[in-house]
Amino acid sequence: MTAAYVFRVTFGLDTAGVDVDPGRFETVVTKPAVEPGTAGWLFFRDELWRGEVNDERHLRSLATDWLGVPVESVSFSELRVDEASLDALREAIAASSEFDDSPRAVLHAHLGSSIRVE
Repeated sequence: MTAAYVFRVTFGLDTAGVDVDPGRFETVVTKPAVEPGTAGWLFFRDELWRGEVNDERHLRSLATDWLGVPVESVSFSELRVDEASLDALREAIAASSEFDDSPRAVLHAHLGSSIRVE
């Protein structure tokens, strides 16, 4: 199974006593998704809404921890997933007491149209 959240991140270098050029960088961060039904699988519910980051300040803090540099901005690009992983995610949503809606509605509410099946 393969699934990953893809973000566009801008960060700056925290320099003391030296100048750097460029001082800001843009990069793509790919965060592997955990297996549906295991600890952390609700990342999409907790961090995303309608295909966007729902609390940029919080996600900037997470991205800062991931990268070890001060993140200035973060935006969600897509959930990159294979068919088996998407099926497993749908099944976990259907089986979870966390949701009242269908898996299709839940995924649309949180990810919008930002699911890319590879």
